[in-house]
Amino acid sequence: MRVLVTGGAGYVGSVSVERLVQAGHHVVVLDSLVTGHRGAVSPSARLVHGTLRDRAAVERLLQDEGIEAVLHCAARSLVGQSVAEPALYYAENVAGGIGLLDAMVATGVRRLVFSSTAAAYGVPESVPITEDVPPAPINPYGETKRAFEGAMRCYGEAYGLHGVALRYFNVAGASEKNGEQHRPETHLVPNVLLAALGRASLTVFGTDYPTPDGTCVRDYIHVEDLADAHLSALELTGHCGGGPDKTSDLLGTGAATGSAGAGGLTVCNLGSGSGFTVLEVVRAAEVVVGHAIPHALGPRRAGDPPALVASNARARELLRWTPRRGSLEEMIGSAWAWLRAHPGGYPGEQEASPSGPG
Repeated sequence: MRVLVTGGAGYVGSVSVERLVQAGHHVVVLDSLVTGHRGAVSPSARLVHGTLRDRAAVERLLQDEGIEAVLHCAARSLVGQSVAEPALYYAENVAGGIGLLDAMVATGVRRLVFSSTAAAYGVPESVPITEDVPPAPINPYGETKRAFEGAMRCYGEAYGLHGVALRYFNVAGASEKNGEQHRPETHLVPNVLLAALGRASLTVFGTDYPTPDGTCVRDYIHVEDLADAHLSALELTGHCGGGPDKTSDLLGTGAATGSAGAGGLTVCNLGSGSGFTVLEVVRAAEVVVGHAIPHALGPRRAGDPPALVASNARARELLRWTPRRGSLEEMIGSAWAWLRAHPGGYPGEQEASPSGPG
């Protein structure tokens, strides 16, 4: 399979590229390198420096490379930034995504897997969260992800696009080659580890939630498990049109639906199906690093729900996927190993000129 991975120089994208290459697929990466890292891209993949907002260039790339399927990971993804700069998020996450869809239709590429987010759910009334819960995002980031899912559904019904949107929860961990490096860093696990190194301060926001220790509960998935799910979803789109296993009958199930024969959208949650409190993450990290990690206790942040935990039953059924690296110690341990092996992050980087995430 010849696969284009947008945003393939980012955290999730680069580990997914590793998995696709390992499985024997030909991979082309399109990334603006605004938030991605050139050094994160597998040497077995071709890196193209560019942006989705240049639709003509994307169309040429799909055609020249003979692309058969797309894994779409490129996105702006900072919640706070999305509130302050919604125009940027709609331009890149929505308009850029529409440009990708148009280029795919023009070149006859009909298989798409979208790296979506649990932020589409907003603040659910109960957990675990199933895909039948109506999306109700509470910030522009989640809204733009939901908007692109809607476009996928409509393009599927009109143009025969076979799409899978994977709404994943908190991603953590690292492969041996690639790890998490954002500027600014907003995710809990890398911030806990940076605090362990004395390179960042750590505050736990909210200690009076109705949870076992009063701190928020979140569902974590290892980034390599997420990469496995991306591969499984791409393979699922290849079964469209029927067959003895009737895999195509399953496409089009989900929050947004369409006919499997005519194209459609399948939505799957990716998570462990259980959750860990913020303090459990801190304690597990202390075991991994071998010493106490300084942290402060602060008040609740606005918009933080007490618990976000995924139901992953649909992914288990449709993708035949099971998270295999579910312990906090394994996730944090792999992130710690990568951070110690790459104390300065990815080497040899230069500032990029394109204005989009991929």
